[in-house]
Amino acid sequence: MIKVLVVEDDPMVAEFNKRYLKEVKGFSLSGIVHNVKDAREFLGREQVNLILLDVYMPGKNGLKLLHFIREQNMAVDVILITAAADTEKIQTALRLGAVDYLIKPFEFERFNQALVQYKEKYAFFEKKQVFNQEDLDDRILHGDQRTSSEEVINALPKGLTNSTLQNIIQVIIAKEGGLFSTDDIAESTYISRVSVRKYLKYLTHLGVLEESLTYGIGRPVYYYTLKKDRLSQVSMYL
Repeated sequence: MIKVLVVEDDPMVAEFNKRYLKEVKGFSLSGIVHNVKDAREFLGREQVNLILLDVYMPGKNGLKLLHFIREQNMAVDVILITAAADTEKIQTALRLGAVDYLIKPFEFERFNQALVQYKEKYAFFEKKQVFNQEDLDDRILHGDQRTSSEEVINALPKGLTNSTLQNIIQVIIAKEGGLFSTDDIAESTYISRVSVRKYLKYLTHLGVLEESLTYGIGRPVYYYTLKKDRLSQVSMYL
């Protein structure tokens, strides 16, 4: 399990990060602290693999903690989750080795994407001791840019991500063939209805889902059923 420390001064945001983290397999929450001082003390007594770090906090800001981690040569990775959106802070964070940068407010699908990509790279480093150039380029440095001909053919429409599609498909399969709506999936995945709707439309286009429109009191509702015999269309995400 990847051990995570949340460094966030807003208790409500910290709670959201905690809930989101529970939805992504392979991660465990080691603790939540609300300022840089407490974070440094926590790192002094606990081993952590990843920090979800805010910039704006009372006292020293989060970038000071990132400076400290690099000065101490700690084997800890950092993902920034912050409202700080100016060029200087983003460039500073990236130059100090932040592995991702999420600007508040963000949706679960972006959070999920950041953690899934981090988990894949973490697992790859755990498995290999020596790299060749191809490994490094494809899996670490330019993995988002280099694609095979098969990946180009199966490229997702703009705005959709592999990790979120995988999450939604797994929730659909867990419903064991029953009817479900956009709201049902949104509640199970913590992804917005608007975003879920895009993924369900895409799966319907592929023939993986069958869509029906039901009229009742209020607005009409789209319901979906899974066509199990068509799951091969999305087998790469299962």
